[in-house]
Amino acid sequence: MEFEREKHSMLRTLGKHLKEFKKATILTPIFMILEVIFDMIIPLLMGKIVSNGIEKGDMDYIVKTGIVMVVLALLGLLSGILGGVFGAKASTGFARNLREAMFNNIQTFAFSNIDKYSTSGLVTRLTTDVTNVQNAFQMIIRMCVRAPFSMIIAMIMAFMINARIASIYLVAVIFLSLFLVFVMSRAMKYFSQVFKKYDDLNESVQENVSAIRVVKAYVREEYENEKFKKANNNIYKMFIKAEKVMAFTTPTMIATVNVTILLISWVGAHMIISGTGGLNTGDLVSLLAYCMNILMSLMMVAMIFVMVSMSMSSGKRIAEVLNEAPDIVNPDNPVMEVKNGDIDFEGVKFAYNKGESGGYVLDDINLHIKSGETIGIIGGTGSSKSSLVNLISRLYDVSDGSLLVGGIDVRKYDLEVLRNEVSVVLQKNVLFSGSIYDNLRWGDKDATDEECRKACQMACADEFIEALPDGYNTHIEQGGTNVSGGQRQRLCIARALLKKPKILILDDSTSAVDTATDAKIRKAFKEVIPGTTKLIIAQRINSVQEADRIIVMDEGRINGIGTHDELLKSNEIYKEVYESQTGGGGDFDEQGGAH
Repeated sequence: MEFEREKHSMLRTLGKHLKEFKKATILTPIFMILEVIFDMIIPLLMGKIVSNGIEKGDMDYIVKTGIVMVVLALLGLLSGILGGVFGAKASTGFARNLREAMFNNIQTFAFSNIDKYSTSGLVTRLTTDVTNVQNAFQMIIRMCVRAPFSMIIAMIMAFMINARIASIYLVAVIFLSLFLVFVMSRAMKYFSQVFKKYDDLNESVQENVSAIRVVKAYVREEYENEKFKKANNNIYKMFIKAEKVMAFTTPTMIATVNVTILLISWVGAHMIISGTGGLNTGDLVSLLAYCMNILMSLMMVAMIFVMVSMSMSSGKRIAEVLNEAPDIVNPDNPVMEVKNGDIDFEGVKFAYNKGESGGYVLDDINLHIKSGETIGIIGGTGSSKSSLVNLISRLYDVSDGSLLVGGIDVRKYDLEVLRNEVSVVLQKNVLFSGSIYDNLRWGDKDATDEECRKACQMACADEFIEALPDGYNTHIEQGGTNVSGGQRQRLCIARALLKKPKILILDDSTSAVDTATDAKIRKAFKEVIPGTTKLIIAQRINSVQEADRIIVMDEGRINGIGTHDELLKSNEIYKEVYESQTGGGGDFDEQGGAH
């Protein structure tokens, strides 16, 4: 029962996305049924030609009946073509809608939703799984209608001609049905596992291609080849197991068809010669034609069953993404204006997995930041610095307590309004394929060339941009692979500045630039955007020592807060890091107090 409920739920979810292709979906089986009707009349007329035309030498009857058969064949052909056209339109349109719906839903996901899926898994769902559902859907509205209907009509026609011989069909159909159920039940357990293996394959390809420079730098091509080979072989082995079971299908089908034809021919010939049973030569010709129709239709039904069963796993995986509700949504009557850059953490606790008790990565955070303040944040790896700032723009929601921006809980704001006023330069800098101008205008799509240049001046990106042959029209490769890490960081900072935010968060975003450039950027922030609240996460103390206040994070808690001078006197962790960095190197994570 549970499986049936899941199946019906999945079908309802997928069915919602037929939308404008419902008409094509309805017309397809109609034309397929018409094709079957026209095709099923032809064997009957063929027998009539033999009985009433050839045996009696009536050429006029042969010509007239032949013309009718040609007309029926043409009508059947036209119906088949129209069924194919509408079927292709419905299935490809359905697949398009599924991909679009999944992609659109993924765009609404909060980070907590995205954490549930691997990138390779989502790619598989958008490609391989959708293709499987598309093929199965086309088979359902075309062959799944045509094959059973053809088999039923042929069986009825056969019984109308001669029930005794038609019973041979019935025995053959029952035998093949039982055989196919047995084979399919064994094969399907392998087919259902294949698509999980595709995730591993896609993951191997994605990691290798996106990190190809690292692979080559560490001469790990052989290792990556082996990893891909293993994932590829897993799919191969699973298909081989399924196909070994399926290998018996075609020979058994052909043997059954041949035995059935021999029995029909032998019994039919005996009846004709003996003159019993009211069978003539034309009837036998018709019965042989219907025999092929019945058994080939049954074989087609078997293939449809395999494809549809395989697509059930794909449909379930697609429905999971479509039914995934974003954890973070707009409230009713959202606040549409952020008044200022005040930030208040009030008893904030946060866990990535809400169901896990005691798993808070941020615990008991109480912090009040005034609009326009520059706040430095330092701490060791795993001290939850990034988790702290991710809450401000609602990339994640607090698990407990409240977080206010401009005096209003962030959960009451319109998401777009909030995120436009809280500009984040994430720890991982991402650029997109296109010109430098194109990348900068991610911050403000309507920004003028002059505004783009000013933002780049503040981020100290103008220095290297103007040295490029094409300047701001220079093409950036996907991921920004044709610029250095420091250049990528400065472009991302400039992009964030174009939003003219009330709060600017730099999550370790100057780690790849030299200290002199870092100082220039901080000076520009102080002079040009004094009213913007600035939160700077850094490993280097000289990046934050001029901040109005510095927060020291340790194991998800605020260990200390104050100015540079105050922390040197009162905070052991800060003091140790400062002494190590000014005394000849080392960073925060090298200190015993960093944890």
